[in-house]
Order: sequence, then C-alpha cells, then structure tokens
Amino acid sequence: MSYRVYSRTGDRYLGNTNKREVHDLIHEDASPIIAAGHALGFNPDTLDQAHVEGYDNCRYCIGELTR
Repeated sequence: MSYRVYSRTGDRYLGNTNKREVHDLIHEDASPIIAAGHALGFNPDTLDQAHVEGYDNCRYCIGELTR
C-alpha cells in the first residue's frame, strides 16, 4: 500500500510517480522529487514492496534495473 509524501520522513525508500522508479534515500536526496509532487512512500517501507507496486530500481542509487 503506497501513500503520497509531502515532506521528508524517516522512510528509506521513495517512489517517483513520474518515472515509476524507487530511490534509496540513504544514497539520494529526495527534495527534488518531493518538491515536484511526484513522491510516493511504501508501506511496508521495503524495496520488495516497491517492486510489487510496479516500481523499477533507480540505476544510480540502487542499481540493477528490474525491467
């Protein structure tokens, strides 16, 4: 189950609804995605949940694209 993100939270993974990519916030700044209104959080906050919801890995902060 996903939810819109309007500010930086303690979550690790963030989806970009514009590109359908998931980002690892340990390795990337979420500010541009949040400011553009394209941020989506995942519940549970796992990479597997992002994949279940159809999001591909960001090649820069996670690597190994899934599609």
